[in-house]
Amino acid sequence: MANLAIQLRDYRLTTAEILYHLPDHPALLQSYIWQDYDIAPRFPVLHGFLDFWSRKIEGKLHSVKVASRGIISAADLRLAQAEFIIN
Repeated sequence: MANLAIQLRDYRLTTAEILYHLPDHPALLQSYIWQDYDIAPRFPVLHGFLDFWSRKIEGKLHSVKVASRGIISAADLRLAQAEFIIN
């Protein structure tokens, strides 16, 4: 039920693929997948996580790809091309 309350406040399920340099081997990149509810397009929760990463984790960030999808949305409505009546 808590997730529903968050979604009604316009939060979206957000996924980020974070590429970072390995501390012991800076020429190599490692991938980390982060997922949480966040508000698009500013993404304050993700920015807070990336700030934490920059301060506390040794792996230097390389790039971040973000995907976000509103879970609660209006239903799709399509008109039927024909109507068939069966006894």
